[in-house]
Amino acid sequence: MKTAWSFLIGLILLFPPSKAQNNEQENQLVMNLQMRPRAEYRNGALIPRSSDDEAAAFINNRTRLSLTYVTKGLSMGLSAQNAGVWGQEAQVSRTANVSIYEAWAQLSNSTGYFLKAGRQVLAYDDERILGALDWNTAGRSHDGVKTGFENKEHKLHLMLAYNQNTENINGGTYYSAGAQPYKTMQTIWYQFTGSEKFKPSLLFMNLGIENGNSTFRHSELAYMQTLGTHIVGKPSKETGIALSAYYQTGKAKSGETISAWMMALQGNWALNSKLTLTAGSDFLSGEENVNNNTTYNAFNPLYGTHHKFYGSMDYFYASQFNGNLNPGLWDSYFGIGLKPSKKLSLSAVYHYFAITSDINNTSGTDPLLKKGLGSEIDLQLDWNLRNDVRLSCGYSTMLGTSSMDRVKGGDHTTWQDWGWISINFNPRILSHKF
Repeated sequence: MKTAWSFLIGLILLFPPSKAQNNEQENQLVMNLQMRPRAEYRNGALIPRSSDDEAAAFINNRTRLSLTYVTKGLSMGLSAQNAGVWGQEAQVSRTANVSIYEAWAQLSNSTGYFLKAGRQVLAYDDERILGALDWNTAGRSHDGVKTGFENKEHKLHLMLAYNQNTENINGGTYYSAGAQPYKTMQTIWYQFTGSEKFKPSLLFMNLGIENGNSTFRHSELAYMQTLGTHIVGKPSKETGIALSAYYQTGKAKSGETISAWMMALQGNWALNSKLTLTAGSDFLSGEENVNNNTTYNAFNPLYGTHHKFYGSMDYFYASQFNGNLNPGLWDSYFGIGLKPSKKLSLSAVYHYFAITSDINNTSGTDPLLKKGLGSEIDLQLDWNLRNDVRLSCGYSTMLGTSSMDRVKGGDHTTWQDWGWISINFNPRILSHKF
């Protein structure tokens, strides 16, 4: 820890105090207010339902107030929010129900270096590994320090985190539900931004995760490394392509050696200004359960925005697999996007899901489970009622197979669907220079 503190002090010395604190209109205060209620009808979302399961319906809501202060060489951000379900709080309540989503301060200088510390969102590339998880009512943020350098052609970020559950006198604590999922984190990210047609990035992340003992010792941390690339290409105005590839190694919490990987390829083609076609495939390696492997082969997409990638019904990675299974996923999809006007957009996406590892079959004569899990259809409409108000709604259905019952539970012969409608108020209520 002494080395880490010395490193941070050295970084702070790179940012001398500004000499021009009295210039007119140098300081700016911005305030944004968001309220986003969303009504959902769940009849097989996240986990497939059985024939005797009743549908669920509720309205969740996010209310978020964000402040940003900017002066020469210094910016600060504070975001407080209330996230929950309508009706969960008593009419007369003394229970605290507001949390801090972001609270950070950033130093910067004219050469492009910056240092940002505090609770902050870590969202990179297409948000596959690190994402804001904006679909979730509460969102996702991390406690840590981020430093780096940015100019017109290069971005280089270094992120560091060291987490605890409480102010301990001796030792440390095992992480319980609701706390940050890792003890330590070191991440390096680089992106080349000098070309509109070719934008590659590289990521390396080292996570230290406690193995379950209640007393913290460095020898009890399992270290897992994730490294990979995300490449965006723009061959022409009408076409685009994106490639992601990541590999994981190190140790799992159980002590097994990790060897897992994932790859995703997506292409899109704008037929005209109103119609776009999208197609792609995501492959995430899985863990077999037909024999005792010496390595753990299931890829973990970590802290990404999973709702964005693996079907809107959130069957995969946004929710758990059945039992102790982690069979991987192969998601092949095709989508159509229609934009009749500047304010209205519609989309339809078809997914076909399959597992990528060998899983034993608990019924029938075939010893191995068939890999096909079924098809999902996702429909969505977004309508900008005005600049700061957007109405969105969607409907999805899953047409599963018997293999889905083994992997996720439920009954594939029962109709599975999900619908939602949301309105997002997000005005800027203050922007003041002084």
